[in-house]
Amino acid sequence: MKCTYHLLLIFLLIVSQTLNAKPSFEEYLVDLKLQAIEQGYTSEFVDRVFKGVSYRKKTVTADKNQPETKLTLDKYLATRVPDWKVKKAVDLMAQHKVLLDQIEQQFGVQKRFIVALWGNESNFGNIMGKHSIINSLVTLAYEGRREALFKKQLFAALKILDQGHVKLENFVGSWAGAMGQSQFMPTSFLDYAIDFDNDGRKDIWNNTADVFASIANFLKTEGWSSDITWGRQVSVLGDFDFSVAGLKSSNKRLLSDWQNIGVRRYNGDDLPKVDVFASLINPDGKDGRIYLVYENFHTLMKWNRSSYFGVSVSYLSDRIKKGS
Repeated sequence: MKCTYHLLLIFLLIVSQTLNAKPSFEEYLVDLKLQAIEQGYTSEFVDRVFKGVSYRKKTVTADKNQPETKLTLDKYLATRVPDWKVKKAVDLMAQHKVLLDQIEQQFGVQKRFIVALWGNESNFGNIMGKHSIINSLVTLAYEGRREALFKKQLFAALKILDQGHVKLENFVGSWAGAMGQSQFMPTSFLDYAIDFDNDGRKDIWNNTADVFASIANFLKTEGWSSDITWGRQVSVLGDFDFSVAGLKSSNKRLLSDWQNIGVRRYNGDDLPKVDVFASLINPDGKDGRIYLVYENFHTLMKWNRSSYFGVSVSYLSDRIKKGS
């Protein structure tokens, strides 16, 4: 089988190069299958995994046409953290208290942040996507704009299937390849997913123990500290110089330093007198919300580089803590 694929690939590549054209999707798929076999997967496994894979124009359209309309942070938070979601988060944290307490103690990640990420990523497991992970990743790799990224994700996906964590027919997620209740990309799954109940599978689709532990493991591995929170909304005095804002390491200062240059609690009181480094961010400019964010916020940015996302998770976690 490997020899057959190899000969077919050579023929297709010669034809493609002769015509000076991009390979067809079918030619590209043969190449991917050959690469998978060369990585050690059996031809039977490869044929089964790639059976029925086809070019999905809707996937490419979704990738190219992601929303460009600029939402304000206020509107974004109203959409991502409505009152019903807060209530549901509070109720679910109480429902899973024993499990979450165990995971919080083991990983050193406050359970309210675990629940907040769970809620933001998949609406507590209710919205995980129904797209074939393999089909989405092959389509996006072939489309070409981020071929290396999606090929890397595709081969990580093959490893997940080969390890038996999920059945092929259940291997579904978002159009971009994000999976399960934590919406991990395949490489993140391999790096952070946890089999918390020791049943032999890392099941982030159906097993809440594995979902919570995997979220906690990501945060802990990437530097989360249970000794601090994420940050706080603040106000500034007078004609504040916002050139000091931003998440670069060079912009980090002690709270006392921020106090000295005119940053105050949101209500105008002095900042806490603790030796904590913070960054100042103002996602919507000087007239929008302003935050001092701590190292844990920087960890959230490793999950998703959007400051809006980080603030929404943090805001939801604060409302969970408040209980409303």
